[in-house]
Amino acid sequence: MNEPQWAKLLGLANRARKIISGEELTVKEIQKGRAKLVLLSADASPNTKKKVQDKAAYYQVPLRWIDDRYVLGQAIGKEARVVAAVTDAGFAKKLSALLDHTMRG
Repeated sequence: MNEPQWAKLLGLANRARKIISGEELTVKEIQKGRAKLVLLSADASPNTKKKVQDKAAYYQVPLRWIDDRYVLGQAIGKEARVVAAVTDAGFAKKLSALLDHTMRG
């Protein structure tokens, strides 16, 4: 299976230490104003979805959906992750563009 472009870029951002993963850490990054983009897995629990969506909306941080926790986790070299935040504006912009293109394509 070919890894999508956005997943390759997310892996690169992770190696550059520009990714925070996990619900609590992501919420903290949003509140501190350091999160530039939030990636949320479609199979996250309803509570997690609501919490992360509400925080992202309140702090005006863009949010993109990922198919499932395994795809997101694999992209950053972890087992499974339901939520991650990108803390670099450049990576966030490019990831948003790639994810928007993927979802339309």
